[in-house]
Amino acid sequence: MSLPALTGIGRVVADPELRFTPNGHPVAKLRLVFQARRLNPQTQQWEDGDTLWIDGTAWNALAEHIAETLQQGMEVLVTGEPRTETWEQDGQKRSKVTLTIRSIGPSLAYATATVKKAQRDGQNSPQNGQQRQQPQRPQQTRQQPHNDPWNTNTPTTDEPPF
Repeated sequence: MSLPALTGIGRVVADPELRFTPNGHPVAKLRLVFQARRLNPQTQQWEDGDTLWIDGTAWNALAEHIAETLQQGMEVLVTGEPRTETWEQDGQKRSKVTLTIRSIGPSLAYATATVKKAQRDGQNSPQNGQQRQQPQRPQQTRQQPHNDPWNTNTPTTDEPPF
């Protein structure tokens, strides 16, 4: 039985670290902190609640996107599956919970972001100095209704269209 996906809003603790496996697959390591804060109604002061520190891992294109986009201090919305990593240190077994990141992005609550669609492998990538052509879709001609107030082909006036 697999563990459920978790989704939360946290902060990036340190700049993401991008590495590559011996086979050339990108992997990003990301330290995150999730912290509950609430406004105390009596004192009108913010109080920190429980804190969860967790290491996240992302693979392939997502790893590269994380390394290019995120940096320390950013608030992010992240979804992933928890995993338990185990190892032996000084003769004792150790373990910790990590997060395999499936989706992550900056929170727009206190920041703005510019989104640029990433190119997929094999699409629009130069091959022998040439650009690959996308198949042309047939143009669909759709006639605007004659009384459409938002039709841009009608002369403009200072009066609203309604």
